[in-house]
Amino acid sequence: MKFMKTRSFIITLLLSFAVLGSGCVTLEQNPVSGNKRAFGYSWEEEEKLGANADKEIVAQYGLYQNEELSNYVSDLGQSLLEVSHLRREDTPKKFRETEFTFRVLDSPVVNAFALPGGYIYVTRGLLAHLNNEAQLAVVLGHEIGHVAARHASQRAVEQQIGQIAIMGGAVLGESLGYDGGSILQLSSQTAQLMFLKYGRDDERESDALGVEYSAMKNYKAAEGAEFFNSLERISESQGGGVPTLLSSHPDPGEREKTIPELAQKWEERGYEQTILDDEEFLNMIEGMVFGNNPRHGFERKGTFYHPDLKFQFPVPAGLQVYNQPAAVIMVNEEQTAITQFTIDSESNSAESYVNSFLNREGITTVDQYQYTENGLDGYQAFATALAQDSTELRIQITAIEFQGNIYNFLSYTSASDFPIYEGEFASIPAGFRELNDASILGIDPVRIDLKPAARTAPFAEFLPADLPMDIQPLDVAIINQVKLDETIQQGTILKIPVQ
Repeated sequence: MKFMKTRSFIITLLLSFAVLGSGCVTLEQNPVSGNKRAFGYSWEEEEKLGANADKEIVAQYGLYQNEELSNYVSDLGQSLLEVSHLRREDTPKKFRETEFTFRVLDSPVVNAFALPGGYIYVTRGLLAHLNNEAQLAVVLGHEIGHVAARHASQRAVEQQIGQIAIMGGAVLGESLGYDGGSILQLSSQTAQLMFLKYGRDDERESDALGVEYSAMKNYKAAEGAEFFNSLERISESQGGGVPTLLSSHPDPGEREKTIPELAQKWEERGYEQTILDDEEFLNMIEGMVFGNNPRHGFERKGTFYHPDLKFQFPVPAGLQVYNQPAAVIMVNEEQTAITQFTIDSESNSAESYVNSFLNREGITTVDQYQYTENGLDGYQAFATALAQDSTELRIQITAIEFQGNIYNFLSYTSASDFPIYEGEFASIPAGFRELNDASILGIDPVRIDLKPAARTAPFAEFLPADLPMDIQPLDVAIINQVKLDETIQQGTILKIPVQ
């Protein structure tokens, strides 16, 4: 997690989503087809939705701090935008004048997405899995296509998003192919936009538009198929866990076949597709952080460490850890018991923080008292609340004062299961203490190093004997878009994670 100079999120045990649509239907033009059809939002509303959600997303995930890389992605996006349906002479002025924003998010998750009104995001995790600028062009063109075709606004008419109980919400995000816990720090509106499932026809249309825009800029659009092959391999390596970009998309095998076919059609129309720009792209991502950044916190052998903020606390066996910029979520295998750790820089004391939680509607206080562990002052309380299905929840909240901030542990499960997890819940804040281990305080993130193959040999022979931070040989093969036993020609530039 990254330290944010704002009041930290206090989990709402029951969060319900409003219907995504604006409550009315508007008849407007589709910039791609040129036809009028029903949309859930006017174009002006789409612009406002995107602008509001963008602020939350940037606050939640953070931007990757590399201005040169960010400008590179933005410049490529703006170049593709020039040939999109939103910039063509016969397109209405309001579409042509809409500004687009392209951002690189500081997340290891392989993801790209677009918000209405022209906000497009790629993660550093996605960039690590690309091999050239042509592949990035297809990805950015795909996302521009979602905005140009107004897919979110189309779905707003057709799709009703019901209420979702957040008990186990950290895992809900993971089950949807999203990095777990993120939804807990986003407003209902932003979460709806990010979790909106486009139909397969929408995805096929955006694939076609991504190829079209890339081909019109003379990129080797067929290269996009290699990236979708990588997504399929990620899914297989994770035991069937679906990366975000596959969650509601056409089968990767289908895309590997159709993307080159689409590219061929544009070549037949006279668009030469010669630009690959692998060298420039690889130079841009050289030195980029790969995987989870340990400076923002990591779990090792039952302990969560945060080198930048100099604290540690235990993680009981059997709990899965989701480390997000605004919270650390720990959840058991059965997804029935959750602990959320957050930081607050605004409360005057641990007691005032806990009381602010206890005063929330629907919370019934059972007990509360001063709390001291490891020489640190704090405050602890127990409470109950009703889940959406009327299950009674038992809650433990502990706030600890440390280095000018209030550190908070919120644990909850059903009242009937609370005795089972009470010991685990208590042990986590009880073990919160200052981090003094010099080897952990000085830990560096893993970064991508570019290394030319010194000889012709199987890819596996170029890997170091000990890969850092639990990275597996297959992970490195996937980011290079090769097989472990594939023969690599001498001089080929390889992406090798180093620490």
